[in-house]
Amino acid sequence: MRNVTLTQYLVEQERSLSGVGPELRLLIEVVARACKAIGHAVSKGALADVLGGAGTDNVQGEAQKKLDVISNEVLVEANCWGGCLAGMASEEMDDPLPIPSQYPKGRYLLLFDPLDGSSNIDVNVSIGTIFSVLECPPGVTDPTEADFLQPGTRQVAAGFAVYGPATVLVLTLGNGTAGFTLDREVGSWILTQPRIRIPEQTREFAINMSNARNWPAPVTRYIDECVAGKTGPLGKDYNMRWVASMVADVYRILSRGGVFMYPADAKHVEGRLRLMYEANPMAFIVEQAGGAASTGRQRILEVQPAKLHQRVGVILGSREEVERLAGYYAEAG
Repeated sequence: MRNVTLTQYLVEQERSLSGVGPELRLLIEVVARACKAIGHAVSKGALADVLGGAGTDNVQGEAQKKLDVISNEVLVEANCWGGCLAGMASEEMDDPLPIPSQYPKGRYLLLFDPLDGSSNIDVNVSIGTIFSVLECPPGVTDPTEADFLQPGTRQVAAGFAVYGPATVLVLTLGNGTAGFTLDREVGSWILTQPRIRIPEQTREFAINMSNARNWPAPVTRYIDECVAGKTGPLGKDYNMRWVASMVADVYRILSRGGVFMYPADAKHVEGRLRLMYEANPMAFIVEQAGGAASTGRQRILEVQPAKLHQRVGVILGSREEVERLAGYYAEAG
């Protein structure tokens, strides 16, 4: 079988899908190149003095790592000049970033979490980058925050990279979910998972057990049933997996099934994860792979954002498990 590169894949999608044009193809290629650069910096680790804190906080008041700042700069610099974007927004920046006036502007808006899983940077555990692409509203040349506040159903593309033993890129253009592996020898992304499908059922769940005292009743009920194993109401033994990098946990679910949970709870009343930078793109990817994604009470992609850095509860993965949890929320009223 011939090796299909990311560029070849995008050209084929452009030929077969009416919503994919040269501008979107170029944008995805630019983001993918930026991910290669970030992955290279991650792989250098202490050799490049990129570990440890940056001595600054992001807009959420979280301490930034050096690689958070580096990754954000790489993505911003790569995407400013290409002519594909009207604006971009990052989890690490307070406000949307306009495209500098000396560069042409395009029709798309790019949102990204430049480095997901920052707590794992210094301990050599997989981390990654998440991105989402929206269309800029017609007639808008200088987008404001309000122009970014579109529900996840309006995404035209989404993806994430995982910087692990292999560097992988997962992508959806709304026509299924595909996976690519970086061939470091030639520097190309090679299509290795043409059509990812998540098993509807699972025997694995991912959740931060240290928050158990804060969980809502539906989540406690579900986890208790999982832990009860074959003698419990679900009739099978479950394993718990928790990497604390959403990219790594979701990639595992895409590969072999499972359910990922970071629900809104007594400690994080609105939720912990960001709707625009994490929940929406991951929900789009998971749904396109045959899975489901919910806040517990609502399909994530249908949530209408009220602010750029809005947080939300997240339950996603194998469809049957997500629907079971949503049913428990409905019963709880």
